[in-house]
Amino acid sequence: MRRAAVAIAALSTLLVGCGGGSDTAAPSESAPGGGRTLEELWRAPGDDVAVVAGTLTHVPGDVRVSFLVLDAEGAPVLLPTARVWVSRALEEAPFLETKAQLERIGVPGLSQADATHIYVAHLRLTEPGTYWLLAEPEGGDPVQALGNVVVAADDPVPDVGEAVPRSETPTLASVGGDAARITTRTPPDELLLRHSVADSIRAGVPFVVTFSTPRFCASRTCGPVVDVVEEVAKRFQGERIRFIHVEVYEGNDPAKGYNRWMREWGLETEPWTFLVDAEGKLVERYEGVVSVSELENAVNDLLART
Repeated sequence: MRRAAVAIAALSTLLVGCGGGSDTAAPSESAPGGGRTLEELWRAPGDDVAVVAGTLTHVPGDVRVSFLVLDAEGAPVLLPTARVWVSRALEEAPFLETKAQLERIGVPGLSQADATHIYVAHLRLTEPGTYWLLAEPEGGDPVQALGNVVVAADDPVPDVGEAVPRSETPTLASVGGDAARITTRTPPDELLLRHSVADSIRAGVPFVVTFSTPRFCASRTCGPVVDVVEEVAKRFQGERIRFIHVEVYEGNDPAKGYNRWMREWGLETEPWTFLVDAEGKLVERYEGVVSVSELENAVNDLLART
């Protein structure tokens, strides 16, 4: 996500204010985007901006993409839905049209982050490649946000259906109760520090594990992830499921790089949140932020099949 921030910032400089307002041909209802090219849709009246990516890692299939839309003044757009088009090239017509839903990514009264909401879209992309995405929030002043979605043939991160690493992640017991050694959240998220990944797999208990660092999160969206996981954990107290938080840096020091648990899971960005079943197999994964509603629904689905 940190690498994305640099790329998106550069793209934003090129895109914001680059000439919205040109007329386009009358649309055809028979094709996504009315048969117009993605560039023509982007050049429609309104602010021409870049999406701020919330996800970087995608593999073929049902691709979950999250993103912010900022207007030309840099203010987040918070309309409930956004139309989304996807094409293989900027000068081509889109082959896919869908809607993104605005999701709250923090916990009201608790989370402190620049962004409080993010758009989430699910795209059926079955082949690797670099795709162009255009998002247009519905119902307010027109804004067209442009960006890329890169779908890789494979990635090192555990995928759905695979057995996850049996990592001996730290717990309050393993550090003598000193929560500051294993979490950067204030106050400490002790509810998420009681169990390790390995112990949960040995016990045959499904779990949610989030790899994230509240204090050192560097993007506009990743800070509230631990808040979200803790909120969902509270809603499922008494159920047969565990919730785990793992920090991402060696000794909680960014200068030392990612710790061994990040490496064991093949993670090159953060945050990541995973749902794992009682057999230790991955059921769902979320790169970047995830909303309370998304995670709560996924946990209900996991428990229903357990």
